Amino acid sequence: MKSDSQSKWRIHLLFWILYYILEIYLDFYWSRYQFPDFKWQIRLQNTFMLELGYLFVKIPLAYALLYVNERLDLKHVFKYIFCILIVIAAVLVHRFLTHYIFYPEIYGVTETLDGKHATGFINGYVAFNSFMDLIFMVGLIFGVEITRQKNVLKEQISQLKSEKLDQELTMLKAQINPHFLFNTLNNIYGMALKKADETPDVILQLSKVMRYNIYEAAEKTISVVKDIENIKDFIQIQKIRYRQLTVNFTENIDNASQEISPLILIQFIENAFKHGVSETLGEAFITVDIRLKNGILTYFIENSKQEQPHEHSTKIGLKNIRRQLELLYPNHTLSVEDKNNRYIITLIIDFHDTTSH
Repeated sequence: MKSDSQSKWRIHLLFWILYYILEIYLDFYWSRYQFPDFKWQIRLQNTFMLELGYLFVKIPLAYALLYVNERLDLKHVFKYIFCILIVIAAVLVHRFLTHYIFYPEIYGVTETLDGKHATGFINGYVAFNSFMDLIFMVGLIFGVEITRQKNVLKEQISQLKSEKLDQELTMLKAQINPHFLFNTLNNIYGMALKKADETPDVILQLSKVMRYNIYEAAEKTISVVKDIENIKDFIQIQKIRYRQLTVNFTENIDNASQEISPLILIQFIENAFKHGVSETLGEAFITVDIRLKNGILTYFIENSKQEQPHEHSTKIGLKNIRRQLELLYPNHTLSVEDKNNRYIITLIIDFHDTTSH
């Protein structure tokens, strides 16, 4: 709120400076016809003083109308009446200062219009000129303030959307992490029942993977290289359990510092094991190919699967990851091929065109 107020007054200060310069230019141009005998230096000096004096009428008028329009809790008809009364009062003050103070004191002559003496303090012509001068200023300041408020509202909406997006992504990650842990602990449980010698090694690997999930994955983005290392650790855990598993893993990364949202790529690997490799009756296989070239990531996974998978296989991991991709990389391409004995996924992410989260 404080920063919004500071921004408001900076914008308004800039407006008054620019408006003052504009009025000086217009009045100085017009003074050639009103005071043709005055030197231009004198006319310019008088114009500076005249427009500075008018600001003492215009600034209170502008903020009185803004206050009535924005702050006073009145019915529209009463607001209109109030604003009309304020404008009439401002016109009278404008005329009084012009006729009795500004022209006599600054120019040393009686107020003149078009080179002729004015007929008095107020008449239709001079009142209309004062009214138009003030209304022109009011229109400008209201235009500036309405535009500023629209920009503030747009920023607030954008911030709310960003906060909502962050909350949704956090919720999705909270769903993913327990899901991953549950699957991996099931693997270790199976090994423990068999009293496998590799169980301690798998626990150490799990500790490394969970450290990544808890600390690294808490960041909004992480380097692709670190994310790939986590995938390798995960596969290493699975290879210890699935003795008949054949893994072909290739990578080609041309930019090690490229950032990606964590826990996206590994979910496809997890699903490949849970809904593919673990249900394959014969020799299981999984092929992973990750390529990053010129800011475009191509992620290919192919894994074996049972020809008639269990009807109640959960797809929560894939469902969540689809939602994350929609939020973070709306222009991504995801191809899913479900064949008789294999499952193929191809994901393409163009990092040149992503949302900033």
